[in-house]
Amino acid sequence: MPAVVAFGGGHGLSASLSALRRITDRLTAIVTVADDGGSSGRLRRELHCLPPGDLRMALAALCGDDESGRTWADVLQYRFPGNGDLAGHAIGNLLIAGLWERLGDPVAGLDMVARLLGAEGRVLPMAAVPLEIEAEVIGLDPLSPDEISHIRGQAQVAKTTAEVRAVNLVPGDPPACPESLQAVHEADWIVLGPGSWFTSVIPHLLVPELAEAIHGTSARRLLSLNLEPAGETAGFSAARHVELLAEHAPHLRLDAVLADQRFAADDPHLAAWVRSLGAELVVADLAVRDGSARHDQLRLASAYAEIMDI
Repeated sequence: MPAVVAFGGGHGLSASLSALRRITDRLTAIVTVADDGGSSGRLRRELHCLPPGDLRMALAALCGDDESGRTWADVLQYRFPGNGDLAGHAIGNLLIAGLWERLGDPVAGLDMVARLLGAEGRVLPMAAVPLEIEAEVIGLDPLSPDEISHIRGQAQVAKTTAEVRAVNLVPGDPPACPESLQAVHEADWIVLGPGSWFTSVIPHLLVPELAEAIHGTSARRLLSLNLEPAGETAGFSAARHVELLAEHAPHLRLDAVLADQRFAADDPHLAAWVRSLGAELVVADLAVRDGSARHDQLRLASAYAEIMDI
């Protein structure tokens, strides 16, 4: 089976991992560490640690597909209710942060949680320090719709009603996680996306050491597009998503771009942008049948397997 490294964060990465684990047992998730909202933001500010939320979600997606694994996944994701000090905290976030405090090593802590859960794969942070996302936006002030502004923080960028034009990381040259760099160099395939484009997908290409590893690896590179434009990229076409990736990583070359048939339909520019990155466009039916914008795990796994020739 191929060694696959999946990049991202949040629900997009979780969907990708749930599909990939069906076709390979050599799987590594490299997860963004810029979250500053909710439980992750509180722990990050109080303990000066990496935000654990996206890492927790990746671990939950890799839990064993049996009763024990599903139970552990539910436990990790459970949030305390009420209005007290623990309200809103996910059990998994507290477990991960506690192990980091005890071991003093984020990777060792994540590996221990993975062993505890019987996770089928490894979860690593993309950088060794917590990061901030800064976005250049237009239309933040309704009285000056053409004025360019800047906002900082993943939570702020994710919920802004302004049009995001570009993002960068603070600090601009963070140290990459060494284990993540090694995983990229040893990979057969790299999967970028799906996920929030500006806060989960593009940031991996803005860590210089990680971007260099992605550009220099012998692994083949697959970009998985979202099912529809939403949130940070509401109103953007599929081609615009690829264009944004190219603008932030001008040296990036891809082997394949996977798009859902509904999102790719009637986009006259998508194929040209995909070709400009050296890639083949693969269009498939990837959505669940309930009408929501969620990937069907089996359909996504089937598409991945066909592209990777498994």
